[in-house]
Amino acid sequence: MWERVDSQLACTAVGPGRCRHFSVVVTRCSIDSDRLSANLTTRLDIWLWAVRLTPTRAVATELCRTGRVRLNDGVGKAASAVKVGDRIEARIAQRQRVVEVVQVISKRVGAPLAAECLVDHSPPVERDATPALFQRERGAGRPTKRDRRRMDRLRRG
Repeated sequence: MWERVDSQLACTAVGPGRCRHFSVVVTRCSIDSDRLSANLTTRLDIWLWAVRLTPTRAVATELCRTGRVRLNDGVGKAASAVKVGDRIEARIAQRQRVVEVVQVISKRVGAPLAAECLVDHSPPVERDATPALFQRERGAGRPTKRDRRRMDRLRRG
């Protein structure tokens, strides 16, 4: 795994640049960087959180545990490995999301960078065509007791 190159230790597990194990400069690596990036994977719950589909990792784990996430038409468990090209279907906040993994990340990044890590194939959001039942004119003030009783009757059916 380690080889001596020009009197420096070089890690053969990572590409050129800084080694993640030691703070020495890697001058030569025996693993092709294209092959290394093709094998990158991360956990499903971490990826959902990192690309900002869920607000916290705990929420992502809970979605996976309750069966609301599918990975490549199979069960999406929190520890399932996500790789480039995977298709993830999830029911998040009363909305069906269908995304394709373009880039695997394991750390949360800003929204513009997170948008580059996925391709969204989600169906458009359908808005309710029915008007709101309890809509009042703006500035009408607090409902009277009579108005509240009418609203309660409408709610009960």
